[in-house]
Amino acid sequence: MNKHLNSIIIDDEKHSRETLQEMLVRYCRIATIGEADGVESGIEAIENLKPNLVFLDIKMNDGTGFDLLRKINNRNFHVIFTTAYDQYAINAIRFSALDYLLKPIDIEELKAAVDRAKSAIEEDDIPETNQKMDVLIHNTQSNDKLQKIVLSTSEGMHIVDVKNIIRCEADDYYTHIYIEGQKSIMISRTLKEIESSLSGSDFIRTHKSHLVNLSYIKTYVKSDGGYLILKNGENVPVSRRKKEMMGKVLASL
Repeated sequence: MNKHLNSIIIDDEKHSRETLQEMLVRYCRIATIGEADGVESGIEAIENLKPNLVFLDIKMNDGTGFDLLRKINNRNFHVIFTTAYDQYAINAIRFSALDYLLKPIDIEELKAAVDRAKSAIEEDDIPETNQKMDVLIHNTQSNDKLQKIVLSTSEGMHIVDVKNIIRCEADDYYTHIYIEGQKSIMISRTLKEIESSLSGSDFIRTHKSHLVNLSYIKTYVKSDGGYLILKNGENVPVSRRKKEMMGKVLASL
């Protein structure tokens, strides 16, 4: 059964709302059923209009999009965040495997995000979306580093504590995530994408194919080309160009 997209835009800048509305009509062939200019008016619009898709700005005059999500008990909608560049916010969204668009919004990225939302709404995966939003809320409530990450595979969705990730290893366009006390998880994201998502956390790129949690490093061996011995006994190579950086990082711990 085809489900109609009932979308609203929540953004405190009138120009941003108007621009996005025009792009949605022209390039995605969908019209919005409402708009709001802040957290409180956004909550009211969601409760009254009951959208299944919300375009949500992150920084607004009376709070953030994250504040809005915390205050809504029944989140029966999908969300696409819209934001100017904010590395912490973007990482929080990436950790949660939710969609976002950087302002100024690119047409092709908008079309792709809307297509993903349509597919998700067709599949009626609100419970999974809510789990992702719970991870986002948990991370943005933390005063320290981001705590949890959502890993999506062909088998389903895994919510993992970041501190329990031992290392990540590239496998062409896939990445193997090795987790303490669990089987490894393979996801269809490149190591570069994973590294970007984990920036700001205690991970270091030791090699073009390896990303390692600093907490699991036991010894750095400089001979035999250079490699790390991890606390679980595994060896991870250190590339020649990473050797100097590795020494400095480990010396600072």
